[in-house]
Amino acid sequence: MSKFDNDKVMPRYMAIAVVLTLIGFAVIGKAFYIMTAKKPYWTEVAGRLKRDSVSIPPNRGNILSNDGQLMASSIPEYRIFMDYQAAAFEKDDSLWQDKVDSVCEGLAKIFPTKSAEEFKRDLEAGRKKINGNGSIGARHWPIWPRRIDYNTYVGVKNLPFFNLPRYKSGFHEETFNSRRRPFGSLAKRTIGGMFGAKDSAYYGLEMSFDSILRGTPGITGRRKVLNKYMNIPVMLPIDGADIVTTIDVNMQDLAERALLDELNLINGEMGVAILMEVKTGDVKAIVNMMKVGDGQYAEAVNSAISYRCEPGSVFKVASFLVALDDGVVDTSYVISTGSGVREMHGRWMKDHNWRRGGYQDINVARTLEVSSNIGVSHVIDKFYGKEPERYVKGLYRVGIHEDLKLPLVGYLPPRIRMPRKNKHGQYENWSKTALPWMSIGYETQIAPINTVTFYNAIANNGKMMRPRFVKKIVKNGETITEFEPQVIKDRIAKPQTIKTMQTVLEHVVSQGLGRKAGSPLFKVAGKTGTAQVADQHGSYHSGVTRYWLSFCGYFPADNPRYTCIVCLKKTGLPASGGGMSGVVFHHIAEGVMARNLKVSVDDAFDDRSIIIPDVKNGNIAAASQVLAELGIKTNSHWNGSYAVGNPVWGNAERRTNDVSLTKTTMNDNLVPNVVGMGAKDAVYLLETYGLRVKVQGRGKVKSQSCSAGKPVIKDSECVLVLD
Repeated sequence: MSKFDNDKVMPRYMAIAVVLTLIGFAVIGKAFYIMTAKKPYWTEVAGRLKRDSVSIPPNRGNILSNDGQLMASSIPEYRIFMDYQAAAFEKDDSLWQDKVDSVCEGLAKIFPTKSAEEFKRDLEAGRKKINGNGSIGARHWPIWPRRIDYNTYVGVKNLPFFNLPRYKSGFHEETFNSRRRPFGSLAKRTIGGMFGAKDSAYYGLEMSFDSILRGTPGITGRRKVLNKYMNIPVMLPIDGADIVTTIDVNMQDLAERALLDELNLINGEMGVAILMEVKTGDVKAIVNMMKVGDGQYAEAVNSAISYRCEPGSVFKVASFLVALDDGVVDTSYVISTGSGVREMHGRWMKDHNWRRGGYQDINVARTLEVSSNIGVSHVIDKFYGKEPERYVKGLYRVGIHEDLKLPLVGYLPPRIRMPRKNKHGQYENWSKTALPWMSIGYETQIAPINTVTFYNAIANNGKMMRPRFVKKIVKNGETITEFEPQVIKDRIAKPQTIKTMQTVLEHVVSQGLGRKAGSPLFKVAGKTGTAQVADQHGSYHSGVTRYWLSFCGYFPADNPRYTCIVCLKKTGLPASGGGMSGVVFHHIAEGVMARNLKVSVDDAFDDRSIIIPDVKNGNIAAASQVLAELGIKTNSHWNGSYAVGNPVWGNAERRTNDVSLTKTTMNDNLVPNVVGMGAKDAVYLLETYGLRVKVQGRGKVKSQSCSAGKPVIKDSECVLVLD
């Protein structure tokens, strides 16, 4: 007999089982309810409480000029938001009501394009927003839709209410690394660019050296402790390294201004200028200008390395270098060009002066000096017509066809086709006219960077250097990797052939078509080029003639230091490689050489000379001190300085024997007149009035957007245009 009474025990077990079953169903039901109806709420709670493996972006490395100046650097930018569920809003909304008007007025001063009423309407909309979980008030409401710089962020952060701690005011920010180029558009296409919304490069050195510049992201754990987040570092980020380029900022600026002046003068479509150091192949300046939609010029495409076109007459140097090196002719070989028109295998070849009777009988040297199409094509067709592949192999040998393997995305190597024979011994891709026209720069496609590299080899006594854009990689002041100059070819032709070509190129400038590229101060050698180019549909007969004008050469010719190519694309006549591209070359060459001159100030005047400088308006106390040191008379002497906070503001006027310095009375409540001042004085003065200043251009202040004499609006923006 069992000692348990089943009649009493079983009902108890059944009752317990029923209770546990009900509890189980309740747990399952609650879990289902949390997983469905309450999922958004608990997802948000989980996100606030814990977030593991948060990526910490590293600082991107800088891109520097050859002398260490910043050409691209990362600076912080911010997006600003409001959290209306912060502590101050949850406990007491009256603080916000008291401060909202002053906050909106402050925002309107910082962002003048939006009124205080508009700011208030938008901020109130965020405060009243109903979220998916039923709570009122947005947690991440944008105060301003775009990124702002650090100074603007500080201005907003100092506004009433926003200056409270984050968990009281709800004001918070997101930080981004923004890429900035201190020198603006200088070498923009070569330096490169970044996508604004993400840390991703998409052209130039930024892209080619992205893995080096980017660095390695770090990892941190995130925990919420006592209503605040605490970051627990897991792995620290490794900042990117800096790269030092070969670009010289002063030479780059000089080349860009010279090119832009000529493009504006001739209404050109596109312009390219490359300045290369002869011995090393260092690219000191590279300019790519293209006319954009508003009629202005901008660096839109790196045409210097990617625009393959028929180079025109600058290619004739390669043709004659092959012929001279093969020994089929010498510079005394006489060519009969006749009246400037000759039939070449069924097509008419013309010289540029055919309407004036041509050049008649000229030798090889004179052929290059006057850029005779007939002279060059006659020599190449006569000695290579039966073996065109021998001529093309010669072009390959002298390096004009070399793939430079540049560290820039978008580079396109030259296209110079090699004749091919079929099994019957007949040329498949070749016609009898191909060789004559190829010899004068047609039937080929070459980017300007290849042409200037070829000419640089001639200047370098036959040694061809690979164009170098980056000198070294630096991390924390120490050199990690150094890129030495690379030799592509030790010799592109026989030494005597190079010497002969150097002499001929010097004569092209001194007594040929390249005179405008020359200088009375030093010798220049080079070659002009004028070629008709196809339109966007590949046609030469669309009714509008486009020209590719170029000049490529080096200076000083007796001891070459720099090689330069200038290319211009324009529509219609007049069109002259020597008269247009040569002029730009001239300005670049003289500007570069002038930087190396060291002249004593004593040489600038004699005992009878009176030199009165042009003095800008601004701090006349500083001007008075400088003029006194130079021994130049002024109408009165003023004392003052920035350091002690008492500059003397006024106007300067140059007179016959002295400089007149007149003090200007300033009103603390009215915008001062800074027209005629330099950027330094104008910015300093306006910022003392509480204005935010932006500067455009260089020189003296030509105009100011904040009208002089009007009441000062603190933190408003004033744009100065300098000229």
